[in-house]
Formats: sequence, C-alpha cells, structure tokens
Amino acid sequence: MTMRWDVTLAILAMGIVTYLCRAGGYAVLRAVRTPPLVDALLRNLPAPLFAAYVALALSKQDPAATLASVPVVAAHAKWGNFGLSIVVGVAAMALLRWAGL
Repeated sequence: MTMRWDVTLAILAMGIVTYLCRAGGYAVLRAVRTPPLVDALLRNLPAPLFAAYVALALSKQDPAATLASVPVVAAHAKWGNFGLSIVVGVAAMALLRWAGL
C-alpha cells in the first residue's frame, strides 16, 4: 500500500487548520479581557451542554433509562462530579437491563 501525497497533504492541512482554530481562540481570550457575563457563560457552559445531551438521549429511550436517571441526579446532587454521575448512570442502566427492564 502506497501513501498518496495529496491525501497526506490534505491530512496535514486539516491538522494545521484545526490547531489554528483552537490556538486562535486561546490567543484571543488571552489578549482581550472578556466582560463578566461572557466570563460567567464560558465558566458555566459544560453543565447546560451535559443536561442537553442527557435530555435528548432520555427522550429517545425507554422508561428504564428514565428510571436510571434518578440515581444519576442523586449522585450529582451529592458529589457534584460529572464523571461519577456518568459511571453511576451506566451502572444503574446495566443493573436495570440485567433485572429485565
């Protein structure tokens, strides 16, 4: 199998463009002082995104998934850790599936 130069060039160009897009955002945020509202939005963005992903996933699942979300909410309310909440949700779903729901 031979590597084509045009494919290699396209892969390298996409990598460079991706890097520049990410680095450009960091450079702008370092050079420009963001207003307090924008700063608060950027700090708190992961929680609403996570909630949107979960709500979309739950809307397309069966009642067992909705039932499995209860321990997820409880774990997150107690410990405030997204990673732990995901692990609890996967374990709850596996337990419900094993129980036949």
